[in-house]
Amino acid sequence: MTDPLAAEARRLRVVEQLSVRHIQARLGVGRDRVYALLRGVPPPEWTRRPRAKDELRAEAVRLRAEGRSVNDIAQRLEVAKSTAYQWVRHMPLDPDDAAAARRRARSKLMTDARWSAHREARDAAAVAERARGAEAVGSLDERDLLLLGAAIYWCEGAKSKPWRQQDRLQFINSDPGLLALFLRFLRVCGIEADVPGYRVSIHESADADAAVRWWVATLDLPVERFGRPTLKRHNPATVRRNTGDDYHGCLMITVPRSRELYWRIEGMIAELFRIVDDMLA
Repeated sequence: MTDPLAAEARRLRVVEQLSVRHIQARLGVGRDRVYALLRGVPPPEWTRRPRAKDELRAEAVRLRAEGRSVNDIAQRLEVAKSTAYQWVRHMPLDPDDAAAARRRARSKLMTDARWSAHREARDAAAVAERARGAEAVGSLDERDLLLLGAAIYWCEGAKSKPWRQQDRLQFINSDPGLLALFLRFLRVCGIEADVPGYRVSIHESADADAAVRWWVATLDLPVERFGRPTLKRHNPATVRRNTGDDYHGCLMITVPRSRELYWRIEGMIAELFRIVDDMLA
């Protein structure tokens, strides 16, 4: 039995040569329903996409093969740059092509000229803000060092968990400035540099012995307190930025018999949190 709605949709398509949108409005049904009713019925010729863009696309491909840039193609064909890019994105320019190299150099000059004033203003603002920040610090007394040391330990140090109680301080970082600040915190707490144990954690592809010597010299640490370095297995598939002569791994500082000091840090952090909560209340 023939579906009357399907028969009418096909008649409108074949006889009256209507588009899907017009048939949808005439029958009062959804777009997907119209497509289902017209399955197998070819669209009228007038609804087909004009072939003018096919010719432009072919011309864009030809121009790209000549080494033209996307901007040049868009200007020549009087189309949007995004359209030109979509047509030729499967055809990257030869990176060794002399014309492409000249275009890249010219583009870099134009970009540098456009942004040079902005960069100068940005760099000047950065210098001023750094100076302003440094001026705000002033001098540090023992209380400041205690609070700073407790805060950075709570960020970077090992902490107690419900399944593992922490009975000694362990602090690891790669920033020599932060490590120097933590060592100064320990000294305020009565722990000199010859008390903790030190261990370098570094990738196996680096020079571990050179890293130990660097940390000893940089932080003025006793070399006899250093344990055997911990080597991280190197994964060739990983793209690492921490390589070269400036890579010294991380330094772990372990303070023996420091359970009481850990409890003191917990107390300082809890009080800091309480004060902040009161300020926000």
